[in-house]
Amino acid sequence: MNIQHIKTLGELKASGYKFRSIKEEIRQNLIGRLQNNEPVFSGIVGYEDTVIPDVERALLSKHNILFLGLRGQAKTRMARQMTELLDEYIPCIAGSDINDDPLQPTSRFAQEEIATHGDETPIHWIHRSERYGEKLATPDVSVADLIGDIDPIKAANLKLSFADDRVIHYGIIPRSNRGIFVINELPDLQARIQVALFNILEEGDIQIRGFKLRLPLDIIFVFTANPEDYTNRGSIVTPLKDRIESQILTHYPKSLEHALEITAQEAGLSEEQQARVDISDLIRQLIEQVAFEARGSELVDKKSGVSARLTISAFENAISAAERRAIINKEKHTQVWISDLAGIIPSITGKVELVYEGEQEGPYQVAMNLVDKAIRTRFIHYFPNPDQLKKRKNTGKPSQEQTKDDNPYRPVTNWFDNGNQLNISFNTPDKEKIMHLYQVDGLHALVKKFYPGTNDTEAALLMEFVLHGLASYSLISKKIFESKVEFKDLMGSMMNFNEKDFEFDEEG
Repeated sequence: MNIQHIKTLGELKASGYKFRSIKEEIRQNLIGRLQNNEPVFSGIVGYEDTVIPDVERALLSKHNILFLGLRGQAKTRMARQMTELLDEYIPCIAGSDINDDPLQPTSRFAQEEIATHGDETPIHWIHRSERYGEKLATPDVSVADLIGDIDPIKAANLKLSFADDRVIHYGIIPRSNRGIFVINELPDLQARIQVALFNILEEGDIQIRGFKLRLPLDIIFVFTANPEDYTNRGSIVTPLKDRIESQILTHYPKSLEHALEITAQEAGLSEEQQARVDISDLIRQLIEQVAFEARGSELVDKKSGVSARLTISAFENAISAAERRAIINKEKHTQVWISDLAGIIPSITGKVELVYEGEQEGPYQVAMNLVDKAIRTRFIHYFPNPDQLKKRKNTGKPSQEQTKDDNPYRPVTNWFDNGNQLNISFNTPDKEKIMHLYQVDGLHALVKKFYPGTNDTEAALLMEFVLHGLASYSLISKKIFESKVEFKDLMGSMMNFNEKDFEFDEEG
């Protein structure tokens, strides 16, 4: 029912409007969505069986919530989406600083308005998008910012003493009355500031410069915190944590499929990029695998976490690397090659915190190693595991089947063992790159053996993938320079460390 035409308190009473708290409002609207099998949170992937049910139970219980999890786990995003569970519009006393409900006024201003104007008291309607407040906790946040302070200018203009509560300027929390208020990174608040939240959460009292006002604020609080903060920067004081009824643990995507869905949803690509650059499922999986490898790496600080923003940025950089190459070569269309993944390194180095050993290795080298590990991990999902072939070769007496060489990589490695090498520039045009790949004996036949239905473009990408995969399993050598990648035989590259190679490395 649209009742926004109501402009006065008397009209509101006649409409049958009844007051309900925000927690009751959210509870009832959530019940309606659950009964109708409507999604409660949109665009939140991977939380369907874990976090979202916990949030729904907390809201049904009318609880304040603490989201506890590493960075990039959609904590703030979920809090912002809670506004969708609010009524589209609610009435308040016009001119009220704290959105007083007309039937249950809280502030002195609202009470005096009703006492003066009665049923003619003007009503203002608030959209649910205006009923959300958010504050990033930083060490410089003060009680005045959150709760309020005495305003000497207001006291002078109204000719009131500082003992009159009408000179109070309310902070962001009272101004979020009848709404959702979020404090991000709660442990970063100084302990004395956290203490100021005790009574607001429990009794609804606020205290400002000696004033103790009984303001039963109608707010649902959502806090976010990173477990890292408990040891590195600060902590949530125990009495405050005790007053937050539900603590919900968030997590990173548990499956590659969920990670792929998140990146595809969040990546910002222009229409021009989408038309010009193709990106295969293989490349998408490799990019996501980089994040999984980083989260398990001993060189990366696990307490800091590896945000989903890493893969989103890496995906965008991979597309841009291919786009740049196509622009330089005046190509109307291209695809993302394995070599284009060199362009995602800046997306990795800026988004992983390294432990001491990682710092010693260097951010660039750690990032390159993560890409190589991703290639190694995904390679066996497409082609036979080279390590298993090695083990089969080293097992006792060969069976009748093993008397023939069943190593599909043998022609490729033999080509490199014969002294051949392959140098591919990062800016090589697609046609020229494909010609280079066809120079390697057995490479195209290997791909066609396992993927006979692929077209030329797909086959070429898989051919390049085989080279990078064999290098990750130490069957051939791979060196990456500033402008190219070089493939050689493994033993030759180890033994033939000639003067020319040394000079090139120094320049690179």
